[in-house]
Amino acid sequence: MMFLSGFLIGFQIMKRFFIHEKQPLEWLDSLLIYIMIGTIVGARLGHCLFYDSEYYFADFPNFLEIFIPVRFGDSWPGNFGDFEFIGFRGLASHGGAIAIIFMMWLFSKKVTKKNMLWILDRVVIPVALTGMFIRLGNLMNSEIVGNVTDVPWAFVFEDVDDQPRHPVQLYESISYLLIFIFLMWQYWKTEAKDKLGLIFGTFLALLWTARFILEYFKRSQGGFETAVNNIFSTGQLLSIPFILVGLYLIITAKKKNVTA
Repeated sequence: MMFLSGFLIGFQIMKRFFIHEKQPLEWLDSLLIYIMIGTIVGARLGHCLFYDSEYYFADFPNFLEIFIPVRFGDSWPGNFGDFEFIGFRGLASHGGAIAIIFMMWLFSKKVTKKNMLWILDRVVIPVALTGMFIRLGNLMNSEIVGNVTDVPWAFVFEDVDDQPRHPVQLYESISYLLIFIFLMWQYWKTEAKDKLGLIFGTFLALLWTARFILEYFKRSQGGFETAVNNIFSTGQLLSIPFILVGLYLIITAKKKNVTA
């Protein structure tokens, strides 16, 4: 429901942008489909590849769980009835981000015929708000919990344990909301939207820096952080390239022909 809320509100925000810039509104339906596919498929694959690859690539039944919401028992395939419905467990925002960028390249090539940065400068604004909704969903589901703490605003996630923990999902939600507000100001009150890559670069630099910092308050989610002796978490290691690309886009942003 949090995903759906973000998609629906994001659609209305993009509609305002398109009306303001006199762009074809018929592009919006295609844009929503591209975004939904990129977000969900990318986030799913990102989790399976970045955080739990050893499990999913251990054998063929585990590999199938990437694509289908069931877990097969030890007697499968001899006993075709030996399975349980488990849903899709695990989505990773870094995978979603990579897939959205790819889908916006495809959308630009097939639909708008504009420079990919044009749509990315606009679509990342509702994406930041959608990130807020998703983290609120994580909070309600006791997912991605924080480290144990004695701060007075600590949460006890009873589905996890009885320890008071940082409500890091709430920290991220607030951060993403503030980033959304700043990007909206940047779009409506400055010339940023006329400089290809500036809003997109600002989004990358701010959001993934917030993510990098807040990882220090999270319980480990696993992944390949042991490869660097746990100096950085998997989430931090994956955030660094996004931050660097964001800074590069901010530095190099300038007015360009959007059809270039």
